[in-house]
Amino acid sequence: MKEYSDSPIYRNGNLLILAYDHGTEHGPVDFEPNPDSADPKNVFEVAKHDAVTAIAVQKGIAEAYYSEYSDDVPLLVKLNGNSNLRDPKDYYSPKQCSVQYAVEELGASAVGYTMYAGSDYEDRMWQDFREVQEEARRYGVPVVMWAYPRGRGIEENSDYSGDTDTDVIAYAARLGLELGADVVKCKYPGSREETEKVLDVTGKMKFVMSGGSKRSDDEFLEDVQNTIDAGGNGLAVGRNIFQREDPTEILDRLEEVLYE
Repeated sequence: MKEYSDSPIYRNGNLLILAYDHGTEHGPVDFEPNPDSADPKNVFEVAKHDAVTAIAVQKGIAEAYYSEYSDDVPLLVKLNGNSNLRDPKDYYSPKQCSVQYAVEELGASAVGYTMYAGSDYEDRMWQDFREVQEEARRYGVPVVMWAYPRGRGIEENSDYSGDTDTDVIAYAARLGLELGADVVKCKYPGSREETEKVLDVTGKMKFVMSGGSKRSDDEFLEDVQNTIDAGGNGLAVGRNIFQREDPTEILDRLEEVLYE
């Protein structure tokens, strides 16, 4: 990893990535709680809040909308993704965009890549990530790894306790450090103490909590506070923001937790 302390995706060393790649990964079902969120312009407007340090979108959304908001929020382009329609033999997320295109053509300040450690296709994703990471170094932009351990190697293990399994999350986070990510995004393991166990193995790399599915303000903010208290650096969140009809209040409160 490299030190990118001057990157616009950081504020006081922390970050809040407004993730809006759900139309690819989950489909329109994620917009149903707040139909206005299906229009990317509405979510870009939300991203203008001072608490947000970057908006994460796929290539097509960036092409169509980011030029209008380039002065308001830094762009993080998700370089890979897959739909929820197919039934794969195991998890794999193909690239749809290069770092060169993300930076030169779209104006990205950072790039993101989803890594499914434990999948039968892990070796292919490691190769893809190597190319992404080395190209990002040439352009001087941080790499955020969506570290989601999934696949037969994990899910068929009798000791696996689900996607909040601290040992598995810690292994996935450590892979981010080993492979050269600057920021790793992981599932919240359930408590401050369990988060501390994960952070024990992440070294200098920044750690952000995955926002996950929408829940009450107090529950969500407690998880974020625990992550910060454990030594984490923020969160990458989508549904807990854009599924609210008016996310201003929750963003105001997140700003206090993350930066003040």
